[in-house]
Amino acid sequence: MRIGLVLEELHRSENDLAHELLQASERHKVDHEIYHLARDLARWSQQHVREIAEIGRQYGQELAPEPKDESAWAERMREKGSELLGRRDVALLLLRDLREIYLKASGVSTDWEMLAQAAQGIKHTDLLAVAQRCHPETVRQMHWANAKLKESSTQILIS
Repeated sequence: MRIGLVLEELHRSENDLAHELLQASERHKVDHEIYHLARDLARWSQQHVREIAEIGRQYGQELAPEPKDESAWAERMREKGSELLGRRDVALLLLRDLREIYLKASGVSTDWEMLAQAAQGIKHTDLLAVAQRCHPETVRQMHWANAKLKESSTQILIS
């Protein structure tokens, strides 16, 4: 069974998505909506990482139960870099960040879909329950990034 490999990839992808959300949050600290919402959405991915690690044991995977954490030094460097960039560059960086979040969330959503289909096919209800619990949150992360991208691109690219 290759489900263990899908869980391993999903674990990595959720960690990457959480990391991307936290980076965007730090880079755009002055935008309170981006800062706070991106952090909340990152916590969802961090919880997904824990759930994937837990269910992964049933499929022979030893995955880290705690999400990857950033060092305080890296956060301070990003923060300082954000301060040094011009206003226009920060605005374009926001579009890049939202695009990246959207793309990563889309990939994670696809992985959850595949996992749910496989779990349903082999009648593994525990695995299906995890997918059904986590996937809707990933879809909301994707929709948030897409909505913010549409809203921000209108403001940034036209002005």
